[in-house]
Amino acid sequence: MPSYNFTAYFENEVLRKRPYLKKEWCIWIIEHPQRVEVQQDSRVRFWGRIEDFGNRVLRLVTLGDNT
Repeated sequence: MPSYNFTAYFENEVLRKRPYLKKEWCIWIIEHPQRVEVQQDSRVRFWGRIEDFGNRVLRLVTLGDNT
């Protein structure tokens, strides 16, 4: 199973402002995306539907491996 690292921004800002988000959802979206888009700065956007969150779509942005 791959290991995932979360940025300090995600840990300290995103989760504080959106306490309903779960890290498990983020990992699930990365492993089962409905859509993926690579940005010019090597960040990657992932979209996925979360059944346990009212079937809503969440978007994640990950950093490139070199950051």
